[in-house]
Amino acid sequence: MPQKPHGPPILCIANQKGGVGKTTTAVNLAAGLTRRGLRTLLVDLDIQGSATATLLGPLSPGERTVAECLVEEKPLDEVVRQTATERLLIVPAGEALAIVDIHLATAMGRERVLERCLESGGLREEIDVVIIDTAPYLGLLTINALVAADHVLIPVSCEYLPILGLKLFNDTLTRIRQRLGAKVAVLGYLLTMVDRRESITTEVEGLLRSTFGDQVFPHGIRVNTKHKASPSHRKTIFEYEGPGGRGRTDYERLTEEVIRRAGLRTKEAATSPAFALPHDGVASVPRASSACA
Repeated sequence: MPQKPHGPPILCIANQKGGVGKTTTAVNLAAGLTRRGLRTLLVDLDIQGSATATLLGPLSPGERTVAECLVEEKPLDEVVRQTATERLLIVPAGEALAIVDIHLATAMGRERVLERCLESGGLREEIDVVIIDTAPYLGLLTINALVAADHVLIPVSCEYLPILGLKLFNDTLTRIRQRLGAKVAVLGYLLTMVDRRESITTEVEGLLRSTFGDQVFPHGIRVNTKHKASPSHRKTIFEYEGPGGRGRTDYERLTEEVIRRAGLRTKEAATSPAFALPHDGVASVPRASSACA
């Protein structure tokens, strides 16, 4: 198996169970990383396109998205968009993504199409970290994300059914490593929808920590109505909630822990160059200086 070319670390947010906070985590973790000066690319591989809707709003008819890149095996540079958050770019998802799994079924090297799209073009040279949001099922899109990734972060809501699905997910990870030579490693399990008033929260946390130990993040994401409200305003939790808010605090803690576990090199946000947005609406990214490499 050829060595993966040098590039930014890639973090996949995945769990085959829906409703566990994948997109909320992908969007707000990406935003948290930009606050630490990291130029961040968010790739929306969820057929629901929730990250795209949160950060960009409705796409224009006929606008090219990640689906076209995967079908045509084109660099993601061709569809990347600047968001309202400084240093945060997004590769948007559209309606066409729903049929990409069918196309991938017959593609050559079908599990590595996303990897090839990420490795081509010049965008990867200008990004510090890539976050991939995935669909709530273990289809070829999600497998592509896991094969391309260095790390996977697994959100687990404080409910009984998501716990049951973890065995299936971990079995899939094992097969991907064994059969496809993927190097993806579990960065950690993230408890979401934490409500200390409910006994199920304590039960689920106890089971996770007894099973996975230190792989479980020390702090979870607490229940917070602002996580539901912020997307309708097209804002991340850092923009929507004031300093000291529980959602903002939770994602600040997660950001710090992800930086530590993934070994990311942060910069002072005030001195990091912002992405430039040409008139055509597609972001061009300034070259990194040697001091920031």
